[in-house]
Amino acid sequence: MKNSIKPPGCTNLKLRQLTRMVTRHYDGYIAKTGLKNTQYALLSHVVRLGPIQPVDLARLMRMDASTLTRNLQPLATQGLLEIGAGKDARSRLVEATEAGHTKQAEGQRAWKMAQTSLNERLGLERVAALHDLLDACIESLDSHPDEPSGK
Repeated sequence: MKNSIKPPGCTNLKLRQLTRMVTRHYDGYIAKTGLKNTQYALLSHVVRLGPIQPVDLARLMRMDASTLTRNLQPLATQGLLEIGAGKDARSRLVEATEAGHTKQAEGQRAWKMAQTSLNERLGLERVAALHDLLDACIESLDSHPDEPSGK
C-alpha cells in the first residue's frame, strides 16, 4: 500500500522559522546576562563536561570544529573560559574559569525563566511531544552517515 501522506511545504523552512522564533524568545532572557544564547549553551557544556578537548566538545554539541573555535574566543577573551595545553603539544583543553562558572549560573537562571515561559505558551504536553519528535529525528538522521553532507 502506497503512503498517501505528503507534508505541505519545505521542512527546512518550517524548522528555520520555528528555530528563529524560539531563539528570539530565549535571547530575550539570556541577553540580560550579557551572553548570547549560543554563548550560554557553549559555556554550559564546558561547565558540565570540562576540562574537555575542543574536538570532543564540537562532536558532543554537533558543531563544526571551526565554528566552535570562533565561538570559544569571545568567552576566553571575557575570562569565562581558559583554553590551555592538553596531554601533548598538539592538543588543547577548554575549561571554565571561576568567572565562567558564575556567569553560567546566572545564565541558567535566565534560561529557566525562558524555558518556563515557553512551556506556558506552548503547553507542557506539546513541548514534551516536540522533544520526543526532535530526538527521534536526530537519531534517524544520525543513523544514516552515508547521506550527502553538502561538503
